[in-house]
Amino acid sequence: MNRTGKRVSLVLGSGGARGLAHIGVIQCLQARGFEIVSVAGASMGALVGGLYAAGKLDDYTQWVRGVGRFDILRLLDLSLGAPGLVKGERLISTLRELLGDAQIEALAIPFTAVATDLADGRELWLANGSLFEAIRASISIPLFFQPYSYRGRLVLDGGVVNPVPMAPVFKDHSDLIIAVNLNGPPTTLPGSDSKSRLPPPLAELVNRLPGRTNRNADASSSLGLLEVAGQALDAMQDTIARHRLASYPPDVLIEVPRNLAGVLEFHRATGLIETGYRLADEALNALGGPPPAMLTVSNDR
Repeated sequence: MNRTGKRVSLVLGSGGARGLAHIGVIQCLQARGFEIVSVAGASMGALVGGLYAAGKLDDYTQWVRGVGRFDILRLLDLSLGAPGLVKGERLISTLRELLGDAQIEALAIPFTAVATDLADGRELWLANGSLFEAIRASISIPLFFQPYSYRGRLVLDGGVVNPVPMAPVFKDHSDLIIAVNLNGPPTTLPGSDSKSRLPPPLAELVNRLPGRTNRNADASSSLGLLEVAGQALDAMQDTIARHRLASYPPDVLIEVPRNLAGVLEFHRATGLIETGYRLADEALNALGGPPPAMLTVSNDR
């Protein structure tokens, strides 16, 4: 690898709404003059990476910045009794409108989405065919979204088996591999905590679901069904990511604290994007060269 070069293979990890930080990372790379020559991603990493490869990331960024707390109820329709608590059809329809019938083979840069085969737990690399189908397969977070039928297979979120998918970019002729891990060490910054928080309207509905954990005397310390699921998923992905990155280390690793935002906190897009920019800028400073003009990073994470 040529650590002074500007051609980058970008690996974007899984982690729910924290994946909005990927947008800030891409913005920072562009500001510094890097050329992204390939992208591999799992879950939200596949979504952001696929939109970038299709030239639709700016449109998505504008849309997600406008998502408010109460919009989550409209976008994430509950599906009680199904193999996932959220259908997400309205959210998925927005993605479909942005991508249309784009094919991965026709993209300007190579792109690979990672998904998990539900039947045998195998890791699937989705690098051809419908871009929408590949992204939809990769973002099926267990318990939250229903498994997705992809080419006759039921598939789940790629982060279940590979939260930071390095291998798909190893044969690229790039100067650097830059990876973004959304399950980094927790932070104590204002606005962060150890829970996988839900937007208040959705939390109120989920609190009434059968199977919610019992509240103890300290109501503020109790966890709900999706909060427990979110934290368990984060813990699992953290362990897998650390082992994967130790085996396949990137040239530059950007780590986003795993407690920075809950799985469904898309209403915090602006702060998460800015945080991604700042973390990328800090990681890239070690490569040398003058820094770009920085975005103003707010304290509202």
